[in-house]
Amino acid sequence: MPSALKSKVAIITGGSRGIGKAIAHRLALEGCDVLLAAQTRQNLEEAAGEISATGKRAEIFATDLRTLPGCEAVQEKLESTYGKVDILINSAGATKGGLFLDTPDSQWEDGFALKFYGAVRMSRLLWPKLKEARGTVVNIIGGFSRTFDPDFMIGGVVNAAFANFSKALAGLGLRDDVDVNVNAIHPGLTVTERLEEVFAGRAKLAGTTIEQAKQVGLERDGIRRLGTPEDVAELACFLCSPEARRIQGTAISVDGGSISGVY
Repeated sequence: MPSALKSKVAIITGGSRGIGKAIAHRLALEGCDVLLAAQTRQNLEEAAGEISATGKRAEIFATDLRTLPGCEAVQEKLESTYGKVDILINSAGATKGGLFLDTPDSQWEDGFALKFYGAVRMSRLLWPKLKEARGTVVNIIGGFSRTFDPDFMIGGVVNAAFANFSKALAGLGLRDDVDVNVNAIHPGLTVTERLEEVFAGRAKLAGTTIEQAKQVGLERDGIRRLGTPEDVAELACFLCSPEARRIQGTAISVDGGSISGVY
C-alpha cells in the first residue's frame, strides 16, 4: 500500500545527527523528500548521504538557526528547492547544565537562542505554506519540560517555554480550522552525541565516571534501558500521518515511563 506521506516535503532542523537525523530517515522511508538544516556542513552531508540511499531527495542547508537571518536563509533554500513544505520538525537545540551560580547570562541566552527562538522563527516563517498544505509541525522538546533539576535549570526552563509555545501554536491551528496540525514529543534519556555530553557534565559535577553517571541516570529514572533516536522517530512519523490528524496540541513522552506525574 502506498504511503500517505509519499511526495510530501519535510524540513527537519537539527537533522544532521541524533533524533533529527533519525526522524528525517524515517520520513524518507515513508516517501518524503527532506531538507535538513543544521550548523555543521560535514554532518549534514553525511546524513544526506544516508537518507539518499532510501531513494528520496535529501537537500541540506548549513546555517546558524540561533539567528533570524539563519532561519530566513532556510526559508529561501526551501523556495529555491522544493517551493512547498508539508512537515516541519523542530529538533534543533541543546542546552547546557551546570551549577546555577556559575552559569553566566550568555549560557542562558544561548539555551533559548537555538532551541526556543529557532523553533519560533521557523514556525512563523513557514506557517503560511504549512497552512496551504494543511501541514504538520512536530516539536522535539524533552522531559525536563515536566520536571526540574537544580543542576539543569536552563534545559528545564527552555523546554517548559517550548512546550507552552507548542500548545499555543496548536491553538492557532484550531483557530485556522485545523489547517496545521501541531504536537510535541518529550524524549527521555536517548542515546545521542548530546546525551554523552550531558552525562559527561553530570559526571564532572558528581566526581564520577561517565559510565557511573549513566547508571545513576537509569536508576534514578527507574528505566530498563536508554532510548534510541529511532524510538522517537517512529512516533514523529506517526504524528505526521493522516491517521494522527485527530491528535492536536498533545505532548507525548518517549521516556520508558521515567516521568511519574499524571500529566
